[in-house]
Amino acid sequence: MSCITNKILNFVLPIRRFYILWKNMPKNTTKRTARHLVDILAQHGVRHAVLSPGSRNTPLIMAFERHPDISTTVVIDERTAAFVALGISMASFGAPVAVCCTSGTAPLNYGPALAEAYYRGLPLIAVTADRPEEWIDQDDSQTIRQAGIYGNFTKTSVDLPVESSDPDRAWMTDRLINEAVLTALADRRGPVQINVRLDAPLADEADFPLNECPQIVRRPSAAIRPDGYDTVRMREMFSPQQKVLVLAGFLQPGFDISLLESIAALPNVVVMREAQSNLGALAGSIGNIDATLSVSTAAERERFAPDVVVTLGGSLLSRYVKTWLRGVRGLQHVAVNDSDRVVDPFKRLVAVFDTPDVLASLFADIEIHTEPSPFKSFWLDKSEVARRKAVDFAAAANWSDFKAMDFVLGSVPSGVHLQVSNGTAIRYIQMFDYSRCATVQCNRGVSGIDGCTSTAVGAALVTPDPTLLISGDMSFAYDIGALALGCIPANFKIVVLNNGGGGIFRFIPSTARLPELERCFVTDIRLPLRQLAEGYGFRYICADSSEGLVDALRQFWSDDTLPVILDVHTPGPLSADILREFFKS
Repeated sequence: MSCITNKILNFVLPIRRFYILWKNMPKNTTKRTARHLVDILAQHGVRHAVLSPGSRNTPLIMAFERHPDISTTVVIDERTAAFVALGISMASFGAPVAVCCTSGTAPLNYGPALAEAYYRGLPLIAVTADRPEEWIDQDDSQTIRQAGIYGNFTKTSVDLPVESSDPDRAWMTDRLINEAVLTALADRRGPVQINVRLDAPLADEADFPLNECPQIVRRPSAAIRPDGYDTVRMREMFSPQQKVLVLAGFLQPGFDISLLESIAALPNVVVMREAQSNLGALAGSIGNIDATLSVSTAAERERFAPDVVVTLGGSLLSRYVKTWLRGVRGLQHVAVNDSDRVVDPFKRLVAVFDTPDVLASLFADIEIHTEPSPFKSFWLDKSEVARRKAVDFAAAANWSDFKAMDFVLGSVPSGVHLQVSNGTAIRYIQMFDYSRCATVQCNRGVSGIDGCTSTAVGAALVTPDPTLLISGDMSFAYDIGALALGCIPANFKIVVLNNGGGGIFRFIPSTARLPELERCFVTDIRLPLRQLAEGYGFRYICADSSEGLVDALRQFWSDDTLPVILDVHTPGPLSADILREFFKS
């Protein structure tokens, strides 16, 4: 009897097992290329994808939505979508993020964010759906020559052909996808394009196993070490007698500051950091660069100029420090960054290293003494003088952008992630204490005002702690479509400096005195923030005085049930005059 039972079970169990697998087998797009592309992205570490609705990218949307390891955000406007993806990558410490759109003009809208990603070293993967090649330039709907359209600001572009039954074609497609992703993640990271040609039908689905095991190509990481001879030769520039300035531009959050802390303690080394370097916790460093330089005379800047400057990270915001260092005779510049370009902002570059590990070797011959050198003492003293002057100036200043920013930054709770628009907003940050912010980010790769709000929303989506965006009104008006995103978290907060247009143009000498200033540069912005906030589900708070701002900030930080917009009205021309007066004083 038991023998018969075993025979029956041996027959029934495989059938039952097959039935269970068949019943639970997920449906997915019939387009193998779309399924394999998404699975290859997932296996290379892509965990987020930002999708925009479209017909041609239907199979790609299905594949992204149905993959268990990738979370998706849907954004209608492709320009906004790409900046949201940029913010997600930025807040995820440079993780790869996919952004997917339909064919035609849709991919062109990715351009600004991909350019920013290129100069920030962020691996955005633009997945652009396309028509079969034979229908390009044949007046077919939504077709342009879109393969390779981002040529100047992507690391590579691959064009995937329409799939066929040819196994070599399938092998080539998987290989090209791997090649694109590995290029995005290799050396200095950066954006790539994967152009996917898809033919009809687009929406068919069938049962497929979760993991079809597409071809995966790995590139094992290897620690990069500087060449020994070059390191020894460079160390001659870093003797105890040399005056060394370490200058940090934008860096990804999470940079290991332990090595920089030991360097900052050296007697002949001054460390200056910009806000977006995310080194606010670095003891002994100078964070108010522009103000520090402003309280020194031309003779003092010449006398206490460095012999060697070491730059860390990406581009510098401060025009003052760049102008100063370009005029220092005999200066030697050593750059530490992972750029594949030779970046020589002071015209004094002598060496480039792609890893901060080299710093330990370069500074190895300098011992920590109790007494700092005159060079170091001078700049630390000037930084403290500038800090006190800023406090006193803000306390005495009339109602203006300067006064408002003092109150806003002074109210920020510890641990907030700060996003800042380009223009005067990021420059104001440099003048005040931003050390309580967990991170400070600004789109300084290309320094455009487009997409600042969308980028901040993207960062907020993957950041559990509150995200604060401080934006000028022109930047905010430029990216107003970001308010329509249905995914904005409740702990997202916005401060808009509403000073009647582009305040930066009232300040910079090239435009400040032009008769066309108000009409062509500042412009007349229509920004009904109260109505916009109410229409898009934000809480709205307004302030137009110091007293009103103090009360508004209490409400601003106390409510986490809705995202909130704080509309700070300041006088534009007076704000520009006060900012000029601060630097003169």
